[in-house]
Amino acid sequence: MRDADYVDVERYELFESSRYHFDVDRRGFVKTFGTGLLVLLVAAKSAAQESGQRGGRGFDTPMPSDVGAWLHIGEDGAVTVFTGKTEVGQNIRTSLTQAVAEEIGAPAGSIALVMADTARTPFDVGTFGSRTTPTMNLQLRKVGAAARNVLVDRAAARWSVPRTAVTVADGRVRRSGSSESLGFGDLVKGSPLVAAVSDAAPPKPAAQWTVAGRALPKVDARDMVTGHHRYTSDIRRDGMLHARIVRPPAYGATLAGVNTSAAAAMPGTTVVRDGSFLGVAAPTPAAAAAAAAAIRAEWTPGPGASAQTLFTDLKTKLESPARGQAPAASGSIDEALARSAVKVEAQYRIAYIAHAPLEPRAAVAEWDGDRLTVWTGTQRPFGVQQELADALHMPIERVRVIVPDTGSAYGGKHTGDAAIEAARLARAARKPVKLVWTRAEEFAWAYFRPAGVIDIRAGAGRDGLLTAWEFHNYNSGGAGLATPYAVASQDVVFHPSQSPLRQGSYRGLAATANHFARESHMDDLARAAGIDPLAFRVKNLKDERLIDVLHAAAEKFGWKGGRGEGIACGVEKGGYTAACAAVDVDGADVRLRRLVVAFECGAIVNPNGLESQVSGAAAQGLGGALFEAIDFADGRLVNGRFAAYRVPRFADVPPIDVVLVDRRELPSSGAGETPIVGVAPAIGNAIFSAIGMRLRALPMIPRGLPAATSQV
Repeated sequence: MRDADYVDVERYELFESSRYHFDVDRRGFVKTFGTGLLVLLVAAKSAAQESGQRGGRGFDTPMPSDVGAWLHIGEDGAVTVFTGKTEVGQNIRTSLTQAVAEEIGAPAGSIALVMADTARTPFDVGTFGSRTTPTMNLQLRKVGAAARNVLVDRAAARWSVPRTAVTVADGRVRRSGSSESLGFGDLVKGSPLVAAVSDAAPPKPAAQWTVAGRALPKVDARDMVTGHHRYTSDIRRDGMLHARIVRPPAYGATLAGVNTSAAAAMPGTTVVRDGSFLGVAAPTPAAAAAAAAAIRAEWTPGPGASAQTLFTDLKTKLESPARGQAPAASGSIDEALARSAVKVEAQYRIAYIAHAPLEPRAAVAEWDGDRLTVWTGTQRPFGVQQELADALHMPIERVRVIVPDTGSAYGGKHTGDAAIEAARLARAARKPVKLVWTRAEEFAWAYFRPAGVIDIRAGAGRDGLLTAWEFHNYNSGGAGLATPYAVASQDVVFHPSQSPLRQGSYRGLAATANHFARESHMDDLARAAGIDPLAFRVKNLKDERLIDVLHAAAEKFGWKGGRGEGIACGVEKGGYTAACAAVDVDGADVRLRRLVVAFECGAIVNPNGLESQVSGAAAQGLGGALFEAIDFADGRLVNGRFAAYRVPRFADVPPIDVVLVDRRELPSSGAGETPIVGVAPAIGNAIFSAIGMRLRALPMIPRGLPAATSQV
């Protein structure tokens, strides 16, 4: 398979773009463009991929080379840093602060980050894919190094000494062998810092880190725990109205007719119908809810999608093209399997699951003439800026998106639904409008992690070496598709399907599904061959980093391959992970007794933050592994509330041991996603070890262990 194909498969997940494209507002159209002849080309929208690559801006958009676009030093010595990345609870505000502090030589407390503001920060494709550390952290280290070099040059010139006689630390530039020193502010007065970001001034190697590589308390932690921080739902604007959206009764239903007279007669209420959009804005949240309830809407029926036919639909309603690699030159899969001493064939099924973020979608929209500002929680501020410009038919330069630090996303806040809805109502009402989705809306109308079907046929020789590997993923995605194991004959393919429900990115993307199927299947092969599951994996691996992390997890766990113990491993987004699980089974009940997760992502920037990321991913992974699943029938969500949708509770989470493998000699990779991928297969393998039942569906025990299931 070509490398370019694999980048496409891993990077670009199935994803639905914004559902809104409003009619042109004629009065605003004339005001914006005046009279005369104007030809508008409205291109068909492709699905908004995880890259956010729309409007010609995406992964390939070059970063500004001017240090001034990224960093400013005030005459008081304060350092302000600008980045388009968003803080959604993963603590990158802290790790990026460390990056700059390390390179520029200033205390972390003197550095302030301006994040995710399309009017102030450089373009950024989005915060996802575990890309912040390998890309933005490295970029800001280069920025800090370039700024430090300018400060050293200026101090050396002022003192008439060579550069080697100047050092920088604690926000001051010092002359070696002298008590003379200058603050950063002294060196920029009357002469703003000008420099180019380049490889000519490389950042420090990890072995020389003194600020990075160490635990640093969370920046702005006090604001979070004292309630001082203002989330989107806390924002207040003068004269602000509150919004509610009238949603269809079923997925795919369309608006056939509506009577809004009762709602429009309510004091201070604005009602908007624009194509498929139907919403109200009113002086209070209660008034908005009452107005929405007063609207009488008629809807056409949707297609009536049901979970009962989901997996059949995903395998039969295919899109094209399939993406994968051709069988190896050594022969076909069938021929390789015919020569195999051990053969295992099975199907795995993956349910839709919800993101269930702590903070539901929310937005505040305010117009100032023909300019729009929106505050919203999103992972893609520049992508949402483009969505707003497209939906409202306005130049992107007149749209500003500001993202307050947000209460989690897990890949679920790529689109700007709430932002677009609030902006459309604010334009009609001529007042600022706040929209906060209810928890029911968050469940029903956000997108889900894709469901999927995975078919595997595989074989091994009597020596325990893999001989054949056939892997077909339907719908759930291509991330983590490739096997890390050495196998001569393989055929690995991703088949896009027509999803009956809205779907998009989720923490780990499809790597969780693909690792679950692959690592469960590897366990079955190991046991069929009569080889310890750990030894079997190591025998078929050539990647020493993955072997090392496997041994790290096994050592911490005290792996003996005993009853009720399971192991799994994986590679994704430049990170390496292995997990060991121990379970107790009592009748239909499964209790997870212990979980060990080892993780290696190159040089560690913030060990405390990394440990939190790993343990958080492990806890979240328990839900999708054991009981989280979206249930739907007749086109309607059945379990769209926390009382019916089970997320992990404190009682579900066992002691979690996190083993961090620090590789200072390697570049830093991200950590937000990869640690989740080994959790489900490790638990599934432990359950099989305990009772001999192989559970091949996620979630594995939504209502406890089944009375019978497929056996190896």
